[in-house]
Amino acid sequence: MKQLSFAEVEFSKKPKQTRRERFLLEMEAVVPWARLEAVIKPHYPKTGNGRSPYKLSVMLRIHCMQQWFGYGDAAMEEALHEVPLLRRFAGLDIGSDTIPDESTILGLRHLLERHGLSGLLFAEVNALLMEKGLLLREGTTVDATLIAAPSSTKNRGGKRDPEMTQTRKGNQWYFGMKAHIGVDDQSGLVHTFIGTTAKTSDMSQFTELLHGEEVRISADRGYDYPHVHELLQQHGLEDWVARKSKPGKGLDIRTQGLNRAIARMRAIGEHPFRILKRQFGFTKARYRGLAKNTAQMFTLFALGNLYQVRRLLWASGA
Repeated sequence: MKQLSFAEVEFSKKPKQTRRERFLLEMEAVVPWARLEAVIKPHYPKTGNGRSPYKLSVMLRIHCMQQWFGYGDAAMEEALHEVPLLRRFAGLDIGSDTIPDESTILGLRHLLERHGLSGLLFAEVNALLMEKGLLLREGTTVDATLIAAPSSTKNRGGKRDPEMTQTRKGNQWYFGMKAHIGVDDQSGLVHTFIGTTAKTSDMSQFTELLHGEEVRISADRGYDYPHVHELLQQHGLEDWVARKSKPGKGLDIRTQGLNRAIARMRAIGEHPFRILKRQFGFTKARYRGLAKNTAQMFTLFALGNLYQVRRLLWASGA
């Protein structure tokens, strides 16, 4: 371990441990850094005749902090200069190390997007969770949520993002994209994610969100279509899809009771969205283009899965 500067030593002596510090200690312990670095390393710049790249371990930690705390590239650079806790987590010492600038921070994100690595990181995290027996495959609950995108035309092109679309939910219109997820109905962990434009129907992604080994499927009323029930029956799967009332008719008592039971079962499918929106503060698409935002959400769901089971992983010595 390298020697700390006086500034870093003074910070390490502070008496109170903050919530953010506890969070970073937990994530340092449970994120499989070596496995994730192994996914990225074949594509990461090598030391050559030019300026040596920053260590991949440093840049990956910075990238994760961007997801956890909602920093843009420029804001992340400033935070590394201003906040000793974030520097220490990244493995940087302001007394002896140069701080990556925003273009360097941006470079890793572009590398992940260019080579489709965010989806591979998500798969690697889920592989770890399966090895630990935390990601089960008996049942899937299917869900989707809208992610708003900036609708303003006050930008360089004078146009809204052409890859984002409008859709109506209830009496309100939304502009943006949609996140579709398949969630393990026992652990609440996301095993499948698909990003689409907002106007894409939830039903169009239903079968793509199943991994094929389920014995039961649960979903809300948005998936209540005859061909869905027929599909589940044909494959011998337990049908826990909530029923809609017919126009002009209410639900009978038996169906109301069934829907309440389904609601309790599929409530766990809402947890991943709560983590992204409340814990990580991801409430609006940050970038232009569906591919960039989908790549970010793969990373967010991977980190969200680890966050959900962080205490179990820490206890198991992950």
